[in-house]
Amino acid sequence: MTATSTDVDSLLGRVQQLLDEHPPATTDRLEFLRAQYDAGLAWVHFPQGHGGLGLPRLQQLAVDEALRQAGAPTNNPRSIGIGLGMAAPTILAFGNEEQRTRWLRPLWTGEQVWCQLFSEPGAGSDLAALGTRAVREADGWIVNGQKVWTSMAHEADWGILVTRTDPDVPKHRGMTYFGCNMHDPGVEVRPLRQATGEAEFNEVFLTDVRIPDTDRIGEVGDGWRVATGTLMNERVAIGNASAPREGGMLGMVTQAWRDRPEARTPGLHADLMDLWVRAEGTRITGERLRQQMTAGQPGPEGSAAKLMFSDLNQALSGLLLEVLGEDGLAYDDWTMRRPTEVNFSGARSGYSYLRAKGNSIEGGTTEILLNIVAERVLGLPGEVRVDKDQPWKDLPR
Repeated sequence: MTATSTDVDSLLGRVQQLLDEHPPATTDRLEFLRAQYDAGLAWVHFPQGHGGLGLPRLQQLAVDEALRQAGAPTNNPRSIGIGLGMAAPTILAFGNEEQRTRWLRPLWTGEQVWCQLFSEPGAGSDLAALGTRAVREADGWIVNGQKVWTSMAHEADWGILVTRTDPDVPKHRGMTYFGCNMHDPGVEVRPLRQATGEAEFNEVFLTDVRIPDTDRIGEVGDGWRVATGTLMNERVAIGNASAPREGGMLGMVTQAWRDRPEARTPGLHADLMDLWVRAEGTRITGERLRQQMTAGQPGPEGSAAKLMFSDLNQALSGLLLEVLGEDGLAYDDWTMRRPTEVNFSGARSGYSYLRAKGNSIEGGTTEILLNIVAERVLGLPGEVRVDKDQPWKDLPR
């Protein structure tokens, strides 16, 4: 669907009505954000009643620009990125109407921060091997297990959680998906110190955590399908972050190049031109993918976008160090810092270089994503999987 000038004018009229009724200069920030959501201007591609208007996704750009020019507050997306990019589309696609009403509004306004409770010490790339158990009781579930590499769990109010509910069937079956209240007394969050010195990641221990059945997302035993939907959205969120031409990490590299004429060797110039072309190709490809996406679930193309982003970001962060020379190695914060948001942009070069190493692991390892692209995009024969039909309880661990 292509937006006409009449569509955009009508949408901007709604924006102006919001601004007239809730002037940003005199309206409480949270009150404004709630009003924006209720007006359908939070994410216009979502359904009416859930922060949207059922319009094409790209029309959100016109809304955001008009609000920016008017000085309207934002929902600090970097602090709630997991909720926006992963939890919200999952709740919309697989949750029931009560869950959408209860969770989506505070998620978007930032009143509730979400994290992702997927990976385990023995089930990272092979998520279907997870062993965190959810056992049914009268009106809910009792959950025990451990999760790891959980970004921002120390700030989270809720987590999207996938569990094992039936160990007697093959691993891709018998999984069930929940929203987990991170303030439950059985939830313990411990920091994991990273190469950057900070502790954005965590390990989470779940001990007799009680989850009501009203917080189950999707059908019992259908957790793999729901989790796959989350993962597809996660890869799109990582690989298709909107950036202007020569923006993001590429912008840092080109600025350093302009500021340091003494570093302009023929070899580095060739490397810069190669990466500039790759960055532009990645940007245009990402833009096309965003245009193709609707409010439904993204396809496996998101895995290719994430692959391109990971490789490019790592190469750019390395080139930045080469252009800056010894100054690029400076790194002055090795404390156990607990960040309040996931923000890689604008960081010093030493931090960017170290943090970029995780790009090829988080959101699906490069090896797993290559398999997805090969099998589901290119149609190549699938990898041999000898454990596909064995009951989970019989798998070696």
